[in-house]
Amino acid sequence: MPTPVPFPAPRTLLGDDLLETVRSRAARHDRENTWFDDDMADLSEAGYLRALVPESFGGAGLGLRETAREQARLAGAAPATALAVNMHHVWTGVARYLHERGDSSLDWLLEEAGRGEVFGFGYSEAGNDLVLLGSRTEARPDGSGGYTFHGRKIFTSNSPGWTRLGVLGLDTVSDDAPRLVHAFVTRDGGGVEVKDDWDTMGMRASQSCSTVLDGAPAPSDRVVRRLTPGPTLDPLVLGIFTTFEILLASVYTGIADRALELAVAAARRRTSMKNDGAPLSQDPDIRWRLADAALALDGIWPQLDTAAGEIDALVDRGAGWFRATAGLKVRATETAKTVVDQAVRVAGGSSYFSGNELGRLYRDVLAGIFHPSDDESAHSTVAQSLLGPLE
Repeated sequence: MPTPVPFPAPRTLLGDDLLETVRSRAARHDRENTWFDDDMADLSEAGYLRALVPESFGGAGLGLRETAREQARLAGAAPATALAVNMHHVWTGVARYLHERGDSSLDWLLEEAGRGEVFGFGYSEAGNDLVLLGSRTEARPDGSGGYTFHGRKIFTSNSPGWTRLGVLGLDTVSDDAPRLVHAFVTRDGGGVEVKDDWDTMGMRASQSCSTVLDGAPAPSDRVVRRLTPGPTLDPLVLGIFTTFEILLASVYTGIADRALELAVAAARRRTSMKNDGAPLSQDPDIRWRLADAALALDGIWPQLDTAAGEIDALVDRGAGWFRATAGLKVRATETAKTVVDQAVRVAGGSSYFSGNELGRLYRDVLAGIFHPSDDESAHSTVAQSLLGPLE
């Protein structure tokens, strides 16, 4: 993993011994399709769930760039663990984003995260390609400024672990309707059912189960925004979009970094009978493949550091942040797929076995194409920045 320049060396919370322990469990969790409860306990004890929480709120005070680097390291050890923990970091990152820009509407979240609450992200819905700009979930006013939520969320990572869930729903009955309602519900507040339906090709330990909301209550002090559906530069939406995309990019970049490391080791270990037993590291074709993968990966690290570093520095790109971070996410996930593919080709047939780490990374990296912004959405965002909206 290259050292970022000109930024200072990032602070770390994840020791090498902890990462190796997490790595040693990943294959079992993948094979058994189980949640990473043991990783979660160790990461919590290390203070990692408070990485983005400012010190004044009881956290470690890392910036987004530092946390993105840590997420890449964690993903290199256990991709599914990193992906699920990402969703907690997204919310603490959004709360920090708002706090640093003078908006205290999520300061309570920083306080609760500092005390050990775990946050999940309950926005994705089947068939909803509007993502942050629309919702199929009903948000029904409770008459006291709060809401109850009714709908089904998918890809709710860390389903067994969250204690607070950020949700999005549509209020169609208030006098100023329609309004998109961003709010938080609790696991023990009722009206929440987590389905046991996560049996996927990869990212299995993330346990990103479907979540059924059947009257899940969010009191008025946990309703964060009521926004008109459609595009907006509201700081909450900007914070969610940028933090989500940057941290996703970091996870998949970490997968690619680990795949390249494994491929280099395989090239040095494997030998060629046609070249009198010489290691494959001396084969020009293999050397080209590894170099090609490294060239692609080396281009992502500076982009990741720059975007996250500018968020930390309060750089205001306005609507330009949508293009910048959607593009980063797509480039990172597509590059990671390419790097892992090259690594598998270098490592040979052993990587085709389900218990092989590279084989698992090959399955895990495919999940990157499903996260927002997907390829089509990102291209639409960039086209709008260049040409304006469709007429």
